[in-house]
Amino acid sequence: MPSVNKQSLREEFSAIKDEFKRLSSAGQISGETRALFQGLIMLFELVLAVFMEKTTQKTSVNSSKPSSQTDKDESALPHPGRNSKGKVERPETGVNSRTVETLTVSEVSVCQSCGEDLTQTDRHAHERRTKIDIVFEKVVEHVEAEIKQCPTCRATTKGHFPQDMPGPLQYGNGIKAYVINLLIGQMVALNRVQKSLSAMIGAVISQASLLNFVFRLYEALQLWEAQAIEQILKSPTLHTDETSLRVDKKNYWIHVYGAGDITLKFLHPKRGAEAIESINIIPRYGGAAIHDCWPAYLSYDHCDHGLCGSHLLRELTFIVDSNGYAWAKNMKRLLQQTCHKVSNSKRKKLTAKNYANLQKRYRNILTRAEKELPPIRAKPKGRRGRVAKSDAHNLLERLQAHEQAVLLFAKNANVSFTNNRAERDLRMSKVKQKVSGCFRNVDYAHAYCRISSYLQTMANKGHNPLIAIQMAFKNEIEGWKG
Repeated sequence: MPSVNKQSLREEFSAIKDEFKRLSSAGQISGETRALFQGLIMLFELVLAVFMEKTTQKTSVNSSKPSSQTDKDESALPHPGRNSKGKVERPETGVNSRTVETLTVSEVSVCQSCGEDLTQTDRHAHERRTKIDIVFEKVVEHVEAEIKQCPTCRATTKGHFPQDMPGPLQYGNGIKAYVINLLIGQMVALNRVQKSLSAMIGAVISQASLLNFVFRLYEALQLWEAQAIEQILKSPTLHTDETSLRVDKKNYWIHVYGAGDITLKFLHPKRGAEAIESINIIPRYGGAAIHDCWPAYLSYDHCDHGLCGSHLLRELTFIVDSNGYAWAKNMKRLLQQTCHKVSNSKRKKLTAKNYANLQKRYRNILTRAEKELPPIRAKPKGRRGRVAKSDAHNLLERLQAHEQAVLLFAKNANVSFTNNRAERDLRMSKVKQKVSGCFRNVDYAHAYCRISSYLQTMANKGHNPLIAIQMAFKNEIEGWKG
């Protein structure tokens, strides 16, 4: 072979198999030799399939590898047809500042051409130009409590201070909201927040005080989190996912649960069943849980399961890139066509007849896959452990075992094709870790999860984050469900 690549290997191997079949048909190969060569061919097919997968580069297109870890970050490139500008804040919940607006009229009193007096002439049009600026205003409120001595009994009486001023110096909810939004929402480092605040108010607030603002909001949101859990348990579908997070030089996991406008994050040192039981949402949930086929979720059979179609498409793309299997191309095309058909239908699901046809096509593709893939040799007796399989074999077994979960989006109108909702909710947690490093305190990591859950939920409802934080401090979030 002049050069070794995927195409040349496949062609050379096919030529060897054809020559072997021709010699066998002509009777030029004995039975013992034929059996030996058949075993070698079966073994070489499996080795070739694994070799193709190992030499195929995984990217964000054909695997779950993030785009930031690939050679070319395609997420930064413009996508034609995507004009979304994110969540739109509602006007009644997005105002967080006073607007001082003035209008100055530049009068015309004399004609520039002939010098005629135009003082009494009515104007017939005008042209407006606008300048917007920000003037930072520090509001300092002093409260003096009078101290008087009774002339009769000589007792001393002092006036009462407002309830929100328990000590000699306090900071208002506006400062607290600004700090927490920078720390949690904008992922700014603590020392940089301290410097930014000092530039605005002309005073340095200790980092301990800034963290104290965070823990106060964390405690204030305890009731909100309990109410959000009860509401999310009533939703027909639940998106869930998990990602690692470094806390105190140890590996923790953030578990996210999203449904409707609600986003909830929880921190736990474990990823699997122990964490799910501790959080206690999946064990009590009775709808359809959408995830990426993590076995810990599938162990709960009291609820329906929907597998993320984006993960499956990326895996199928990798198999096509590595080995060019026809069954993978057909399965990818079937899932994409079905997703397009479901999204364009009014009922957002297939009819019973169309769903039966979908199942038939789905199973036919898997049947052809069994014939196309090289067979897996049985594990020798006495050999411990599992038999090594290629990615294509593993995906085939998953598609066979979880057919109902793969196709649930076509049967249940509430189930989406992908689990992108949960992945989007987790993305900012990874950005936080990259920008500010790991968390040095477990309590602060827990506070981050609860507060970021609240801010994302309120953002989904169109609330300004600064207003949302002040609402929580003033215990005015009872009506957050509306």
